[in-house]
Amino acid sequence: MPSLLSRLFAVRSVDSIVSDLNSAPPLNRVLTARSLTAIGLGATIGTGIFILTGTVAANHAGPALTIALLIAAIGSALAAICYAEFAAMIPVSGSAYTYSYATLGEAIAWFIGWNLSLEYMLSASAVAVGWSAYVVNLLGKIGIHLPDVLSNAPFAKTESGRLGATGAIVNMPAVLIVLALGWVCYVGVKESATLNNFMVFIKVGIIVVFILAGMSYVDTANWHPYLPENTGTRGEFGWSGVFQGAAIIFFSYIGFDTASTAAREARNPQRDVPLGILGALVISAVLYIAMSAVLTGMVPYTQLDVDAPVAVALDAHPQLAWLNILVTTGAIVGMTSVILMSLLGQPRIFLAMADDGLLPPSWKKVHPVYRTPHVATAAAVVIAAIFAGLFPLDVLGELISIGILLAFTCVCIGVLILRYTKPDIPRPFRVPFAPVTCILGALICATMMAFLPLDTWWRLAIWSVIGFSIYGFYGYHHSKLRAQGK
Repeated sequence: MPSLLSRLFAVRSVDSIVSDLNSAPPLNRVLTARSLTAIGLGATIGTGIFILTGTVAANHAGPALTIALLIAAIGSALAAICYAEFAAMIPVSGSAYTYSYATLGEAIAWFIGWNLSLEYMLSASAVAVGWSAYVVNLLGKIGIHLPDVLSNAPFAKTESGRLGATGAIVNMPAVLIVLALGWVCYVGVKESATLNNFMVFIKVGIIVVFILAGMSYVDTANWHPYLPENTGTRGEFGWSGVFQGAAIIFFSYIGFDTASTAAREARNPQRDVPLGILGALVISAVLYIAMSAVLTGMVPYTQLDVDAPVAVALDAHPQLAWLNILVTTGAIVGMTSVILMSLLGQPRIFLAMADDGLLPPSWKKVHPVYRTPHVATAAAVVIAAIFAGLFPLDVLGELISIGILLAFTCVCIGVLILRYTKPDIPRPFRVPFAPVTCILGALICATMMAFLPLDTWWRLAIWSVIGFSIYGFYGYHHSKLRAQGK
């Protein structure tokens, strides 16, 4: 009789995962490497570049925001390379959840899958909050004023790190955009990808225009001191501020993971998924660092702690007034695509978990007409809409970062474990210099986790307790792996 510990850490073989894929409900295989790169960019470039860059510069890193973004990019790149090996070897929808199941065991896989929900659902929620701020601001400029009680979160983070009431009822624009884009995901991945490609083209073009136009108005005096001295509080400037800033803004890079969740809908997943993952990360990293350098050069970093920091930079230079409406449009379009792609990714995590018996079987149903995981999509959209309506951006952003940093750490470790336990499995893409790459990736991600605020760790603990309660009462007893004795 196997012990409880051995059952909790039972591993699914890669062969069984791939063979089960052949009997799983078919999804539309319509995505190319270009589509997957666009999906990654669609899920990446949004709130991070249009809002969080200002917040991190003003409160944590100053002009050294570029270093914080570079640290986050290096950690993401190392994790992305590890993702690429797994995605080419195991072309399924579960992302880090499935990779952990094949290397670290069922209990850890559940933990990772549950925390991936922090990435996808709360990413959609967080970006919807930023989207709401830009839309409310734009409507105000044309004389349409939404009441504060219906355009702000009813909860906000206090100085002590706890949540306090704001007097608002719900952030209605954030709720509505999540529901609207959730419907697009419900009716088809091809439609979602087509709409995303269009939005990616617009927002990347506008960001490039801003960088080229803003370069002429950079005052290098605004970059001094490049690394402001620490205020005496951990995370407020100095190197601790740079690392905390990197951890907070880390979620801005995580869109490449969405490409891996769409592996079952890729035409040639072994080739196209790694290309999509790495292509999205490289392009977004270059744009992020270039834009942050221009932004902190155009105005003093102390002025950027606002909902629309790019607009502040443009307002400081009347000659660039023509760019204001263009950038606002780009921000709204950019965040719309991030919400869409986040809502596209989460149902596919639920689908993989339901395939393994850890969630109810209804969550793996595929719509007979749209060929999408419609039940899982509906569940993810409703949960994301609730969070978007109730919580502010800073709380959601920190939770997303800690969830994905944890997942990335496990993926980096998982590659090494599978190299040792299953060295003969065909690997269409291999992590170069695997021991160094994987260990360095895990260390960088774990270090950034350590610099996140303590209250974020408490919220992760509460979320994890809820998740393990669901696993204990349902997932453990309905596990397909345990039922089949694999």
